[in-house]
Amino acid sequence: MGTPLIRFSHVQKHFGPKIIYADLNLEILRGETVTIMGASGSGKSVLLKMLIGLLHVDSGTITFDGEPITSMGDAQLTDVRRRIAYLFQGAALFDSLSVGENVAYGLREQFWDTMTNEQIEARVAQSLGLVGLPGIQAMHPSDLSGGMKKRVGLARTLALQPEVLLYDEPTTGLDPINTGRINHLISGIKQSLGITSVVVTHDMGTAFSVSDRLVMLNKGKVQLIGTKEEFRSTTDTYVRDFIEGRAPQSEDVASLLSSS
Repeated sequence: MGTPLIRFSHVQKHFGPKIIYADLNLEILRGETVTIMGASGSGKSVLLKMLIGLLHVDSGTITFDGEPITSMGDAQLTDVRRRIAYLFQGAALFDSLSVGENVAYGLREQFWDTMTNEQIEARVAQSLGLVGLPGIQAMHPSDLSGGMKKRVGLARTLALQPEVLLYDEPTTGLDPINTGRINHLISGIKQSLGITSVVVTHDMGTAFSVSDRLVMLNKGKVQLIGTKEEFRSTTDTYVRDFIEGRAPQSEDVASLLSSS
């Protein structure tokens, strides 16, 4: 870890009258794992999509490795997306393709002119081995459990050998055993491959398990950023309520019912 690889500077983003980000400022260091937390609708997934240019900022700048993503054209964004891999919340596997074909999909799309079939097949086998699923290339998504689908989706992103991995709710819908397995993989991949990771999650167990630093979003800004120890010891009421799963003290049953 060391120098900032990703920087959000005074980013604003609106959807109609809804303000997602009023003034987002955040630096992510090369080689670290940062977990983004916040209430539903606070813009966690929007942050990931702005980083890879799927959504445009209204104002402010996002830089990646010193280059401004916010002013890039399509060709430059394509180069950035080859360095940043996105693990979608639902794994997003193609049901009609085998596991091996799913993992190879990005390689065939991006490196069709530089990799041979033998090289692609070797990369697929290596990637499935990294997530603890060797030799399942011939299986199909319908044959897999939810946890296995998540791991195949992770293998597909690792096959691209990215510098940055974006995880969108990587443990949603998983039982505790598979959640622990995914958390272990996120930590192990960072340690063995040195990948910079940005994790979006509501799962406090995942957040405290995998993170070097945590970020709490609230009302379009960063409410708190710090280490696990700093989050555990914080006196910030909003952050403490979120971590401990408490409704704000000002809310009572009547007010919640009247707003539903």
